[in-house]
Amino acid sequence: MVKKVLYIISVVLSILLIPLQNFAQQPSVYEVKRMSFNSNYFSEISPVIVKDGIIFCSDRRFSGLKDRTAFDGHRLYNLYLADKKDTSGRVSPKEIKSERSYLFNNGPLCVASDGKTVYFTSEIETGNAAKKKNFRNHNGIFIGDLSGTDITSIRPFKYNNPLYNLAQPSLSKDGKRLFFTSDMPGGQGGSDLYYCEFIDGEWSFPVNMGPEVNSSGSENYPYMHPSGRLYFTSNRSGGFGRLDVYFTVLNNGKWEDPFILPEPINSKYDDFAFVAEEDLQTGYFSSNRHRNDDIYRFSSTIIRKTYCDTLVENSYCYRFLEENAVKFDTMPFRYEWKFGDGEKASGAMVEHCYSGPGKYLVQLDVVNLITKEVLYNERSDTLLIADAEQPYITGPDRIEVGQGAEMNADKTNLPGWKISSYYWNFGDETIAVGMKVDKSYLKPGTYNVQLIVSTEAEPGGVVREACVCKNIVVLPKH
Repeated sequence: MVKKVLYIISVVLSILLIPLQNFAQQPSVYEVKRMSFNSNYFSEISPVIVKDGIIFCSDRRFSGLKDRTAFDGHRLYNLYLADKKDTSGRVSPKEIKSERSYLFNNGPLCVASDGKTVYFTSEIETGNAAKKKNFRNHNGIFIGDLSGTDITSIRPFKYNNPLYNLAQPSLSKDGKRLFFTSDMPGGQGGSDLYYCEFIDGEWSFPVNMGPEVNSSGSENYPYMHPSGRLYFTSNRSGGFGRLDVYFTVLNNGKWEDPFILPEPINSKYDDFAFVAEEDLQTGYFSSNRHRNDDIYRFSSTIIRKTYCDTLVENSYCYRFLEENAVKFDTMPFRYEWKFGDGEKASGAMVEHCYSGPGKYLVQLDVVNLITKEVLYNERSDTLLIADAEQPYITGPDRIEVGQGAEMNADKTNLPGWKISSYYWNFGDETIAVGMKVDKSYLKPGTYNVQLIVSTEAEPGGVVREACVCKNIVVLPKH
């Protein structure tokens, strides 16, 4: 674990239990692939997505024969840029250099929206004390200007402290919040997540994210996604392995209980430092599942149809009208309807709702109010009521954040179909399979739920498929 001392400030088992969702019953929503620029004997961690590719940290050799080590003999991490063509393995990543590159660790890093300003982790003490092998240096956050593969104009973050660590910065898209990890006094566990706000040109004092996010273990590698999701790594109990990736969202000023990402992003190994593209369909993370720490790319396997029929609600209510009575409303007649389901009503125009599909004989008797003569079955028609031929979503139209809701497809009406699969896309990057599923949402909003049903392969290998969708409104929790 020496190689992670810079990044994972301490490892303390957590006694805070976050329930592990039962992902084993659900299909995997991700595919992962080890990146080709990983070295075979060294570590690559903490990817950051930039315009031209990704920036990452590695303790790989400075040259083919020469290692780069700190004063205490530990290998130094530095920053590298793998541009988009590097992912094919044709070109080696380029080293990002600064005045600190040869004596101190550099990274993890985040890049502001201007593409120039960077925040990165490095050691605080640079004087003679740092050259002593038994000296315990602490990490701080530094700010610099990125130009090509050079970081210049480096200046320290105002809250760096030689008595504890600040590390792994992540900046919100609007630049107003800086998230980081620290083991400063007063936290929940070994290391906690904190943030500062940019107010009147200055960073506010660090705020601990509290027990809703932090645990008695260690929280590290915060990453604020443009969607508002805060991803982070934790070694709390209840995960897949030693280090797992979680995320939380801010709802009505409160951070929701963290959710753990499913396999294969998380595993029985260390999985950490997650980042994603804006659409959340692809991204990167670090893991030691292969041997060393390596960077992996993930891609979403979620199915979402470009075109999907809007759910047609079945209606069993009808209006019955005697046209002649409407035209000649002065005629002395009473109109008595029999709806074929045991119910009756009187009037020239009446409405009636049936209990469900079926075949109903509708009869109209006409009573002459002067002569009292009754014309039975003056009109008689057979009404055939059938459900719309479609997949059908039974579920609420409105729920609150965190409220569980059952979604059911048992009223699907597709005559002649041998349905083999019910696939649900809930519109929030989560899915489920099965006729009946449970769902809750983390954030208010309007979500478009798709239900995709498919059949077994028919003669000739043809698989029939149908899709229907409906909106569900998620309200803030009261």
